Amino acid sequence: MKFVFVTLFPEMIRSACEWSILGRAAREGLLSVDCVDPRDYATDRHRSVDDTTCGGGAGMVLKPQTFLAALDRARELAPGALVAAMTPVGESLGQERVCDLAGSGRDLILLCGHYEGIDERVLEEVVTDYISIGDYVLTGGELAAMVVVDAVARLGDGVLAAVARFIPGVLGKQVSAEEDSFHHSLLEYPQYTRPVAYRGKSVPELLLSGDHAKIGQWRRKESLRATCRYRPELLRSMQWQKGDGKLFLAMKEEEKEKSQGHRED
Repeated sequence: MKFVFVTLFPEMIRSACEWSILGRAAREGLLSVDCVDPRDYATDRHRSVDDTTCGGGAGMVLKPQTFLAALDRARELAPGALVAAMTPVGESLGQERVCDLAGSGRDLILLCGHYEGIDERVLEEVVTDYISIGDYVLTGGELAAMVVVDAVARLGDGVLAAVARFIPGVLGKQVSAEEDSFHHSLLEYPQYTRPVAYRGKSVPELLLSGDHAKIGQWRRKESLRATCRYRPELLRSMQWQKGDGKLFLAMKEEEKEKSQGHRED
């Protein structure tokens, strides 16, 4: 999959994409990242890309000429790609949307705004998707675009499997995103590693038993517990599986007993 950023700060993007899973996947040829800088298409000696707001008001607006020229170049690099604008008016990014983007079979161009935003005529002409990562304001669209790319890229064909080759003990095993938080609208269960005991706390004994059926039930129950505790609204849209009702009732009984124990203490 190819990602093309239209950004005034290409070095910011290139630096971030050199590391961790994205960097490894890029070196494996599983994804590519390109940047197009609208300043390269400015026609004045100052390479200006913004101008004052029509109608008055504070701040500057990014000009349509330079951004449309940059977008033309981006579409040459990724023909047929979706064009996403990072904007507060966009649909809030969730795992379902991430999966849709990853499974679209199309590359992704990400339009990163600054200041008061991009001239509306640019958005009307080229944008296919409006994306928001939350109801707050950033200094620019680069960080938001990186969030989108990181979430989408890791679901690309072979990306997580390629990374597994760098992790001792994982070679040859299938790496899956199906147990991530928000898959089937549940938060992920708690994770543990060695040492088994540390600072007076131990890994749950069941996880060391080798009984994969019981471990699977424990993980499902702990996912239900985490979701109920931290994001109960997700339970309304979760995909209930056979046995979930019994696990949910067992979890609630455990929580009740724990609460009673605290009161007695």
